Amino acid sequence: MPRRLIEFYFCLSLTAGWLPTAALADVIRVGGDDSFPPYEYVDDNGNVTGYNVDMTRAIAEVMGLDIEITLSSWSSMRSALDNGEMDVLQGMIASPERAKDYTFSPPSVIVNFSFFARSDDPEPNSLVDIRGKTVVVQREDIMHDYLRERDLGVRIVPVRTHYEALRQIAAGRFDYALGATLPSLYYSREYRLSNVESVWRPVQAQPYGYAVKKGNEDILALFSEGLAILKNTGQQQAIYDKWLGSLENPQSRDWRLVGIATGATSALLLFGLGLVVVWNRTLQRRVERQTEEVRKQQQQLIQADKMSSLGTLVSGVAHEINNPSGLILLNLPMLSDAWDDALPLLDRLYDSGRFDIAGLDYQRIRREIPYVISEMNEGAQRIRRIVNDLRDFARQEAKDTAVPINLNEVVATAARLLDVTIRGYTRHFSLTLDPYLPSMLGNAQRIEQVVVNLIINACQALPDDSRAVKVETRIHHASQRLVLVVQDEGVGIEPEALSSLTDPFYTTKRESGGTGLGLSVSAGIVTAYQGEMNFYSQPGEGTRVEVTFPWNHREETSVHE
Repeated sequence: MPRRLIEFYFCLSLTAGWLPTAALADVIRVGGDDSFPPYEYVDDNGNVTGYNVDMTRAIAEVMGLDIEITLSSWSSMRSALDNGEMDVLQGMIASPERAKDYTFSPPSVIVNFSFFARSDDPEPNSLVDIRGKTVVVQREDIMHDYLRERDLGVRIVPVRTHYEALRQIAAGRFDYALGATLPSLYYSREYRLSNVESVWRPVQAQPYGYAVKKGNEDILALFSEGLAILKNTGQQQAIYDKWLGSLENPQSRDWRLVGIATGATSALLLFGLGLVVVWNRTLQRRVERQTEEVRKQQQQLIQADKMSSLGTLVSGVAHEINNPSGLILLNLPMLSDAWDDALPLLDRLYDSGRFDIAGLDYQRIRREIPYVISEMNEGAQRIRRIVNDLRDFARQEAKDTAVPINLNEVVATAARLLDVTIRGYTRHFSLTLDPYLPSMLGNAQRIEQVVVNLIINACQALPDDSRAVKVETRIHHASQRLVLVVQDEGVGIEPEALSSLTDPFYTTKRESGGTGLGLSVSAGIVTAYQGEMNFYSQPGEGTRVEVTFPWNHREETSVHE
């Protein structure tokens, strides 16, 4: 932002006489939710981060404020604001009921809300459908207020975070979770709650901004003015794009003309070459080719029948395992807490006289139980990962509607999600995206699953971090297909293993926890969208995976019309 513009706003505020100098001299205590990504949260390194955090720091910079940001549970932050331990909350939904106790700044963003349920449960169509049901909400969240203020005939279960609400739903303990859409989707994806999905949005989007307790409007004026400066200078939009905005990749439409001309030329060349090839082929070659095609088709039919039967089997197995494993994961923390609470009593009892538990001396049991609980938790987590892989494998066909998507955006998103993983395996990762790539028909989330799996496999094949992984997209004009290439400088693959890579349950990483379903699921997704996946590798020389998709001919037709 231009320095003169900042000075202008600052001087204007002083001249108007409402900017208190005391507020600039004191530390302003700013509070927020520690579990509300991407708006505000504490990351894995213990740092406060998110859209609200960046906005607050930018406002403090342009207004010359000294701030201290603290994130904790939302209910404790509301209490801290009420009793004066916090001066301002950086993210709070405005409502008429809350306006009786708080004053709000103009909104910096709008937040959407959704009902979440298990994917195999019926979806509600009206408020009548949720009567008699149990709804989990974040404690003291706006949706908690929403349900308390309305007689909807539901049982309200308040929990600390959106993640806890989704976890309860995934475990089958309650009917619905009601909360902010983006944080809920973030946690659903981060913790692989694959049996939970958004099913209904009966609540309209709500304004979200800064809030103070009645009587502290002078502090709120500072933040409102700073927010106005950020909006007028474009800084707010930049922060919004960083955390909440979809990636823009403006492309010129000249590529269509280039593609048409190149495609026409290539078609003519291929046609001429085809005539020469047909002219020179003998009848024997034709018979051999047709015989080979018939043999391949027979093998494909046999394989398809096997995959169909196997898919039905694993779908049933996954369903039966999912519920008990969810209960194990839900109850293990309570079992661990119960053991910790019982230890002081058992220690005092042992001091008064030795005794055994389960045929072993208490002191030995005392050392063993925490390891037993930890191993049980790790085993249950592995069961959950395998069940999710089984369910993905059983869902090989594209039942969702294929829509035009940008392959470049999908690949870039996958690379961002795997940034920490990639940096843990290699210091030489490159991403090359063709800027003239046309769209394709598919589902962005499912194609992203394929890209993530291929990049992880490439990273895990590297012997050390000095080896490289390269990812690129390009156009193959002759076949009118989009090409995704993932290439590594890893250990390579034995020739006899190449033909089995996409077979279900085939894996060379069984000892390290591989299930052999990743490439099988990926191959099924690629095939569902008329794509092809090919592997090229030699032991010690790395591996190259090429995935091709037809580009969106509907888009081409609409352009010419």
